[in-house]
Amino acid sequence: MTEITDLYFSGLIERLQSLKTSLADPMAAAAAAILDAARNDKRVYVFGTGHSHMLAEEVHYRAGGLAFTVPVLVGSAMLHEGAVISSVYERTQGLVKPVLERYGMQPGDVIIIASNSGVNAAPIEAADYGREIGAKVIAITSVAYSTAVAKGRRRLADIADVVLDNGLPPGDAVIDLAGTELKVGPVSTAIGATIINAVFADVAAQLSKAGEAPIYLSANMPGAAAVNERLVKRYRPRNPHL
Repeated sequence: MTEITDLYFSGLIERLQSLKTSLADPMAAAAAAILDAARNDKRVYVFGTGHSHMLAEEVHYRAGGLAFTVPVLVGSAMLHEGAVISSVYERTQGLVKPVLERYGMQPGDVIIIASNSGVNAAPIEAADYGREIGAKVIAITSVAYSTAVAKGRRRLADIADVVLDNGLPPGDAVIDLAGTELKVGPVSTAIGATIINAVFADVAAQLSKAGEAPIYLSANMPGAAAVNERLVKRYRPRNPHL
């Protein structure tokens, strides 16, 4: 490894190791909320804008993943339709609620909202909508980042029922480039994916103790076609992305 790649790997590992302790209770609370939703045939929606939207795709129709998850995918708030305009979109009030209304969220559902900065209009609006509907709101965010940039604005961390603080500094990138004021090596996606997969794995393990957990198989594994077809048939009515 080079010095920089070693710094990135080592720093990421150290942060994940620290989060195992600091997030133990919040992750247990998140798992309990999702478990309750699953046992009542509710859904778990996952929403994020910009790069945070990748967490919604991370758990959608995923081998080893839970079939009751529903990604909230808003093209204009992602990156593939225009990165610059997506940044404008996530800061514009009033654009998210009409999208969420199309997903049919219900009381007792869960919405996981990923937002590293935790202050943009879109995630705040999504959290407000979730609370209005009667869904549990779980945030994956950086409390330090949102505290530093809030400047009087509401923070996602203040609205959510459960806050999974990724512990990241303002700006996300964590490696200083010598001789400059620049930083490289963003880690919010890697850490966010680890957090959400850890919580979902815990939920799946608890569901499996009481019966069959709705878990997708990799398409190349024996028997996967039949298992996945059955799960899609069950969950497609409330998941427009299946």
